Order: sequence, then structure tokens, then C-alpha cells
Amino acid sequence: MNFDFSDDQEQLRDAVRKWVDKGYSFARRRNIDKSGGFSREAYGELAELGLCGLYVPDADGGLGMGPVEGMVVMEELGRGIVLEPLVQTLIAGGVLAGYAPAAVKAAWLPKIASGEALVVLAYQERAGRYKLDICEAKSTEALVGYTLSATKSIVSAGDMSDTLIVPAKLDGKIALFLVERSATGVTARGYGTQDGGRAAELTLKNAPASLITLDGLNALEHAIDIGIAATCSEAVGVMDKMVAITVEYMNTRKQFGVAIASFQSLRHRMADVKMQLELARSMSYYAALKLNTPAPERRAAMARAKYQLGNSMRFVGQQCIQLHGGNGVTDEYAVSHYFKRLTQMEMTFGDTLHHLGEVSDRMQDSAGVFA
Repeated sequence: MNFDFSDDQEQLRDAVRKWVDKGYSFARRRNIDKSGGFSREAYGELAELGLCGLYVPDADGGLGMGPVEGMVVMEELGRGIVLEPLVQTLIAGGVLAGYAPAAVKAAWLPKIASGEALVVLAYQERAGRYKLDICEAKSTEALVGYTLSATKSIVSAGDMSDTLIVPAKLDGKIALFLVERSATGVTARGYGTQDGGRAAELTLKNAPASLITLDGLNALEHAIDIGIAATCSEAVGVMDKMVAITVEYMNTRKQFGVAIASFQSLRHRMADVKMQLELARSMSYYAALKLNTPAPERRAAMARAKYQLGNSMRFVGQQCIQLHGGNGVTDEYAVSHYFKRLTQMEMTFGDTLHHLGEVSDRMQDSAGVFA
């Protein structure tokens, strides 16, 4: 199988990498972190590059690209541990393009593609953990549209968003809705996350909502799978840069008069780190290539990918910190922020143990048995 990227994909990678290197320095990231964990200006720069419209069709003002291009972009943003939640934008573009009625597409997809509107997924509830079919949010049909009451937790940039994608029960089944954050009945309490980003607790009380689809559970599962694939790609970029920083440190840090990179035991440890990085990279490719397959195949693939990425993130992060010694945990040094990002991503869209259970549940009776 040919895993070479096309010229267009390489040009896309180069454009994003140049922006990260020149426009999103570690110093700028720290300032954004201290200012609340989200910058509308930086998000606008992502939109100017066309990245907000990656999954928005050409007819709606987007680039109409696919999962491989999404993977390329998220890897490069991971290298810069960019705080602005482009993953959420990819989810919004993919879900609305795939499930929303024509009027909703016309109203929101051009705004998403241009960066005018930040649309985020608000799906997590206290009782649900990572189970998507557990939903206590309620919706009722109104004279015009619907109203929705819900409490959603850990909503990425929830208090900075313009619109929310919210799953809620309608006549006993999960449906998917759009709720404007400025609508009556919507309250958002924002806070910083441990990786420097931003999230919010959302309370909705009879908030006006627009229906995206009555097939809410399938649409929500697809949304999470888009998020998993993007997070896997981002994690590869984070780990790739973290390994590069560690190698550079080992080549300059001296002990007993020689660089510690010359110590055989540390070289063996770094070899194990690079092996885990390449395992993660291959599973990220796998996730991207499976993102547009039928739902059962797609769901199984995402669980496998997220399980391996979870193991790799934990191993690479911990080993790189250890190889830095005390320097690795100082706030002034970039590698500690890469470690925080990996730690949070390991728990995003389902942690490693959850996805191990998902892999197990999807195994067929003949798994591992050869005739």
C-alpha cells in the first residue's frame, strides 16, 4: 500500500508548519494560556489558512477535503500544541455537512468555513462517562423549532463558542440540535484546563434549538469518531516534537564530560520511545483511512486506534520527561506542556481503558482463531 502523500497534501502540511513555526511560538502560546486558553485572533488565522473549512463542502464555502488532509493538518498543529480547538471545527463541519437539513447547512457551514462562527460539540454528562447512549438532556417541540434543557460538562471552549451541537432525548430517542450560546436559557461557566486550553460547564433551560437530525445517536457516534481520528493525528504531532526536543536535550546535556546521548541504557530507552511513536503513527493512518467506512467498521477502527494512541502517549510522555530529569517538569520549559497535552488527550473522547473495552466488545466469536 502506498502511504506517500500527494503534492497538494505536502503543500498543505508545509503551509501549516510554517504558520506554527512563525506565528504560534511557545511564547505566544503561554500568553494565550495566561489569558484564558483561547485566542479568537489565532483562531482567525487558522480560518485564513482555510483550515476551518477542511470538512465543509466546496458548495458551502469550504475546501471539501477528507480525513487524510485532516490528519496532515492536525499533526502539524500538534507539533505546536496549538490551543485553539480545530478538532471541534472539524467535527462541526463533518456533522452538519453529513446530517443537517439544507437550511441549517446554508445558515452555518459558510460561517464555520470562514471562521466567523466557532461551533463546538457539547455532549458529555456526569452520568454518561464515555457512553454515548446515556443522555439525560431533554428536548420538546415548540411552536417554532424546539426547546432544550440539559447540563453538559467539559465542553471545549464552550464559553467562547458561538453555537453548540447538543444531543438530547426527543420522544425517548437521542436527536442532535444546534443551540446558539447567546440564546435565552444558556449559561456557560468557563475555566482553564490542565493543558492550558479552555472548557466550560453548560446549563440549558428551555433554550431555543434547531434540529440537526433525528438520527442523533448515529450522528453523535460519527462526530466522536471524527474527533478520535483528529486527536490521534494531533497526538502524533505532539509526540514527534516531544521526541525531537528530547533528542536535542540528550545531545547537549553532559554528564561525566560526555553527552548523555552516548549512554547505552538511555539510547535503548529512546529506541523504545521511537518504536511507540511509530506504532502511534501507523494507527493514526489507520484511523484516517477508516473514517469514511461503514459505521460498524469505523467504530471498531477508532477504538483500536485510540487504544494504541493512549498507550503510546503515556509511554512517550513519561519517558521523555524522565530523560529530561528535573528540567522536564518546569513550567518555563516547553516539554512539560507537551506532556500535559498528551495527558489530557489520552482521556479525550474516551480513555485507554474505555477503548480497550470497546475493542473487546466488538470482537467476533472467531477472533484470534485460525482454521
